[in-house]
Amino acid sequence: MYPVQADKKLRAWIRSHHLICSGNFFLFETVEYSTLERFTDCMEAMGGVLISVDSVKKLWIGKHRQVVLYQAKASLNTPEQSLRSYWSKYGSFYSRFDERG
Repeated sequence: MYPVQADKKLRAWIRSHHLICSGNFFLFETVEYSTLERFTDCMEAMGGVLISVDSVKKLWIGKHRQVVLYQAKASLNTPEQSLRSYWSKYGSFYSRFDERG
């Protein structure tokens, strides 16, 4: 994946509140494991590194189906990172799966 494509995808995840910035890290939450693999590819293309992936909790979809919520923690330490300023403009402090936000 090229860095331009990765940047575009990461910005889309920021707007949809899947990707939030917490301190020096980016936290990505999703219910699809294949999306985590795409997130990892994007972070590596941008020069970042995936630190950890945890299953945070189970969410109910309907009355009879549960899905696992995954949270990935990544670090993107590049000078003049425009992604952080984009997050501060269009992002949120809470992900779309957080009960507080």
